[in-house]
Amino acid sequence: MVPGLIDMHLHLRDLFETTSDPIFESVGHGVTMGLSPGAANTLPAPSLLGAEVDRGVPMNIGLYLGAAGVLATMATTEQLISYFKGELDEEIGLDRMVRNSIVFQTANLIIGLKDHMGHFILSDEDFERCYEISSKAQLVFMSHTQDPDHAERVVGLSKGRPIHLGHANAAGCGTHGDAKESMERIVALLKQPQVTGELVTAMLRPGRGSWEGLLMPKEVQEVAYEALSEGVVDVLVSDGQGDATMKGFADSRENIPCLLELAEMEILSLPDSIATMTCNPARLIGELTGEDWWTKELGHLGAGARANVTVIDPLDKLATVTIVNGVVAGFEDRNIAEANGAGMWVSKFGLLERTGVGDFAIWAYHGA
Repeated sequence: MVPGLIDMHLHLRDLFETTSDPIFESVGHGVTMGLSPGAANTLPAPSLLGAEVDRGVPMNIGLYLGAAGVLATMATTEQLISYFKGELDEEIGLDRMVRNSIVFQTANLIIGLKDHMGHFILSDEDFERCYEISSKAQLVFMSHTQDPDHAERVVGLSKGRPIHLGHANAAGCGTHGDAKESMERIVALLKQPQVTGELVTAMLRPGRGSWEGLLMPKEVQEVAYEALSEGVVDVLVSDGQGDATMKGFADSRENIPCLLELAEMEILSLPDSIATMTCNPARLIGELTGEDWWTKELGHLGAGARANVTVIDPLDKLATVTIVNGVVAGFEDRNIAEANGAGMWVSKFGLLERTGVGDFAIWAYHGA
């Protein structure tokens, strides 16, 4: 039994998913909290996803907003900082940001901003605005990591401000140059004090990744293993789901086997391996957002913790039971349908049982 798994980079119905059930699959795989990096998402994204949380989902869900969507408004950098701190006057927001009061009231309930070189290329000036907003409003600023040239540019523009390199070992799959050299360049970036990062679980397993995603050569895996064992990076993610349209490079079904295999290979101790998807992401996000509720309520099983628990069978390497906010939401690697509604909305400020958006009716009948 371990604290509920936190997957801080997990694509979950990124607004348009209608043909698969990535949220339910993730719960079956032991994930109790997923933070969805919808890189192209605009300001309405939290209200749309928030409505689904209100209607009932089986896991705790949070969202990153695409940087381009945030910067596209008429709001100044200072106004955006105020907005994401929860301090901007609504009259100003409805004049400078969005003419929809529902969107205004929910768009700042996020975890962070996301840069994505495959969706948009930001100018140096736009990166400066992103760093100003994320550092002063205390949001996670995540960058899509695959091309080492892009990653080096992003880190170079940080000027000592925090930057998180998403799925950092994607750079070690050879899509943008020599795989080993690319991975070594990313590890060098991760050693800088303002830079944090994460590795995708599937790429660390003996199969080297997902055949429909990205595969890491074995010699590059060794570079990633060394970074893990030395503590250069201490957070793992799935970047799933593999069968979704808006998917990442792998799948949440790889998480638990990877955590156990890293211990079996003696790359990490078992407690340190489990920590990469429990207390470590809680600590990291808490530090970046300046909110201590992350470490008080998440990533541990002590006093004051939320009742998020993952029970792992080490023999079959599956999640035997997944408990979300005290409700059994997964059993034997499958979700429990009646747990729909156990999940909450995750903002940097805390867990919200409801955003209120899901309470709006599609139509109303006024009888005599």
